[in-house]
Amino acid sequence: MNTSRLGFKHKISLIGSLVSLICITSLSFSQDTRTNTKRTDKSTDAEWVLIKGQEFSMGHAGKGDHAPVHKVLVSDFYIEKTEVTNAMYYQFCQETGHRLPEFWEMDPFRSGIDYPDHPVTGISWFDAKKYAKWRGGRLPTEAEWEYAARGGLIGKNFPNGDQLDENDANTGRSKHKGTVRVGSFPPNGYGLYDMAGNVVEWVADRYSESYYAQSVYDNPKGPPSGRFRIIRGGGWHSGPSCNRVYYRNALPPNWVDFNVGFRCVKDYSRTRTK
Repeated sequence: MNTSRLGFKHKISLIGSLVSLICITSLSFSQDTRTNTKRTDKSTDAEWVLIKGQEFSMGHAGKGDHAPVHKVLVSDFYIEKTEVTNAMYYQFCQETGHRLPEFWEMDPFRSGIDYPDHPVTGISWFDAKKYAKWRGGRLPTEAEWEYAARGGLIGKNFPNGDQLDENDANTGRSKHKGTVRVGSFPPNGYGLYDMAGNVVEWVADRYSESYYAQSVYDNPKGPPSGRFRIIRGGGWHSGPSCNRVYYRNALPPNWVDFNVGFRCVKDYSRTRTK
């Protein structure tokens, strides 16, 4: 069996690191007041939120792969309100014959049909991509994910502000020793749950440490090549630093982990008339 292993970030490192980095930069606050609408996909009872795209500042000042801060334009898109759950993924496996997740029916990882509302884990990037295609969607780009995670806030560290405590998200510092039901903590300004905490999420892009210095402006999709795929948003086994909206990490696409799941997006142009 594949067990949770060590992720890649300049060198092999632990995804669930409990080391907290102290943010010393005071950033400005602003709120995007535009209203987002919601849509339900009855095939899985999943709720989608329409994100009205616009230009935003992606990344964070300083050194590291989250710098430099750069302007990015994202188009309108739908994103799932919550992470994909065990029940939703199980339906996919039943209907397509796809293999079950790595940790299925393992209680310590809250995996299996006994935990229908918990986020699915133990799935690779390839598994997540196949599920998203089955849903008629795709994995979010890294830019779409960060824009959605910020929830309309400008220059903040987390989905709901500059601080994160045990009442805000299910992280390595919370009382929970595993995943919790999706939507158990307050949503961000776009009505999206668990954009920090619960599980880290696969996104579509390949990883490059230097990509932000050469990113395109209009709907960037990451570098054209690379061995690793991006994961975003810390999980139940991650410290506060890994839960920052701009924090980047990556894994081999065939990796499975007890702290990594995903959510899907849909292009607005393909869904608005349905």
